[in-house]
Amino acid sequence: MIEKNLKWIFLVLLSIIWGSSFILIKKGLIGLTAYQLGSLRIIFTAFFLFLIGFKSFKNIKKTHYKPIIISSVLGTFIPVYMFALAETEIDSSIASILNSLTPLNTLIFGFFFFKMLFNKNQLFGVIIGLLGTLLLILSGAIYNPNQNYWFSIFVIIASVCYAFNVSIIKKYLQDLNAMSIAVGNFTVIIIPALIVLSFTGFFEAEFVSSSVVKESMYYLVLLAIFGTGIAKVMFNRLVQISNPIFSSSVTYTIPIVALFWGILDGEKLNYLQVIATIIILLGVFLSNRK
Repeated sequence: MIEKNLKWIFLVLLSIIWGSSFILIKKGLIGLTAYQLGSLRIIFTAFFLFLIGFKSFKNIKKTHYKPIIISSVLGTFIPVYMFALAETEIDSSIASILNSLTPLNTLIFGFFFFKMLFNKNQLFGVIIGLLGTLLLILSGAIYNPNQNYWFSIFVIIASVCYAFNVSIIKKYLQDLNAMSIAVGNFTVIIIPALIVLSFTGFFEAEFVSSSVVKESMYYLVLLAIFGTGIAKVMFNRLVQISNPIFSSSVTYTIPIVALFWGILDGEKLNYLQVIATIIILLGVFLSNRK
């Protein structure tokens, strides 16, 4: 009963945190390039996690090395760059909406690659949630015709990566605590992130001293600590106490928060998006009914 209630608490908290992450990415891109933002997000998060949970690294055994490496690449390294690249051309709210494809990808790839079964309610819930997502995309395209929707491909790539990551954690890292998984992930990718950052021109004195860059860095620190560090630990735990479909369904509720921030930042909301949001919530409800 405690875990049942806890998974809903995690779902709500992650919806708020990750729903707010998209606007933080948007603000961070004002002064930083996509590759700079992605690299710094990883680096800041790594230092934060090492500071609060480095001792948990000792829990990682040799059998965990391979899945942790794969999880770090698919669950963090690739997605942080994909979302940053996507938001150079499309609204933050649209990016969050496209991320709602994750549950469908989790169901499909979990079944074919990890032999994870799903029931009728989960299938119906995912389909209904997907229909709501498609309606949101179409309405966004109608009201924002000047945006380059080809950049949506980057979000779709990230959602596929997330789908694999959820299944990997559930199948191969179930016996490892959430903090150890997070610390292990960022131990693997901090060096590659530093290498990418070194090629972006970030360390040039004139660039770093820019007031616009400094402001973007404030948003980036919030994104790294809350949207990546704390959220990753919570999500790893959520995967362990629930099933992959429920865990990935957080991407259905994230757009609601992201749309709210988008409106405050001047992004447009129309009645079709409101209807689509209701459909998405219905999909979440159906996919988690017994």
